[in-house]
Amino acid sequence: MRLLHVIRTLNPVFGGPTDSVRMFVAAHQRKGNEVEVATLDDPAADFSKIPGCEVHAFGPTRPKYHYEPKLERWLSENCQRFDGVIVNGIWQYHALAARRGVAGRRPYVVFAHGMLDPYFMRRFPLKHLKKLLYWITIEGKNLDLAEAVCFTSEEEMRVAAKGFPFHKRFKRVVVPYGTIGPKGEAEVFKQAFLAVCPEVACKRYLLFLGRLNPKKGCDLLLDAYAKTLPRDLDLVMAGPDEAGWELELRAQASRLGIADRVHWTGTLRGDAKWGAFYGAEAFVLPSHQENFGIAVADALACGVIPLISDKVNIAREIEADGAAIVDTDTQAGTVRLIDRFRALSGADRQTMRRKARTCYEDRYALKNAAQEVYKALGLNSTTECALHSVEKPIAP
Repeated sequence: MRLLHVIRTLNPVFGGPTDSVRMFVAAHQRKGNEVEVATLDDPAADFSKIPGCEVHAFGPTRPKYHYEPKLERWLSENCQRFDGVIVNGIWQYHALAARRGVAGRRPYVVFAHGMLDPYFMRRFPLKHLKKLLYWITIEGKNLDLAEAVCFTSEEEMRVAAKGFPFHKRFKRVVVPYGTIGPKGEAEVFKQAFLAVCPEVACKRYLLFLGRLNPKKGCDLLLDAYAKTLPRDLDLVMAGPDEAGWELELRAQASRLGIADRVHWTGTLRGDAKWGAFYGAEAFVLPSHQENFGIAVADALACGVIPLISDKVNIAREIEADGAAIVDTDTQAGTVRLIDRFRALSGADRQTMRRKARTCYEDRYALKNAAQEVYKALGLNSTTECALHSVEKPIAP
């Protein structure tokens, strides 16, 4: 098959959806399919590239809505080269362009990527009012005309679109999700991480890896770490400063008297990212909202115990597998996460690490993800596009 992913940006600073597209591209390619990606990025950007996959970048665009009509025209002219189109994310122009350019010509599905979670309605009530108008006039129709709206967990599907009236006719499906996982030697990965963060050489540490964003509960983690002050464990804070929050968080660490125990690495990719996981005693994510949490699956893939809040939508499944410690997304809950982990015996930790790896293999290794996307599109893995022989137009 030939498939097209449409996403606003591939910039890794924006987290989950960008990682999702890269992983699904790899999963589709492993199935023997051809995959292309259309974005609103600047084509000169380093991140506007995926190995073995052609990326059509139609930016740069202006912030907020990212309107660029070239994308819609290209989709209209080229969509028939593809058996199906996967739209990643909502609320911005690329989703409208996909509906206008693709609907009625080729099947398309939409991955909501947590953007319909009621958390955002509670957290940003004024912004929600603007979204309501857009939902009624545009976004609801984008979803209604899709073959399906894809969610990455049962919990995300259950709570999706609460607070948004009308336009709830769209078909909802859960697509198995996860990560490709590391391929290589753990010690090699660890050395790659220590080259970035040599301060933790010969030290044990807890790892936070994700965007430095209030949604992720970074401030709760610093407070909880200061309160428990585990003298045998440092804290690594790894991730991009998407919200411009790092200086404030560093100041918080200084006020709490833990600045010398907290290490800030910025974005980690590739071997250094896997090395951070392999070297960690546990992974900590006290998030207030997480529709899936790719970093949680990454931790499981490395056999690292996740200490996560109950607002991570896959928390129930992982906890049921005995592979994670789960508590509330509060300071007290985060303190309990650290204390409960430290109370584990060495044998108990080893058992949980084995269960973490088993949980990854059983649930989140992307084994069936590609096939489930085909089903959502109304296709099957043996479908052949009658137009594959059409000469490929050159993107403007």
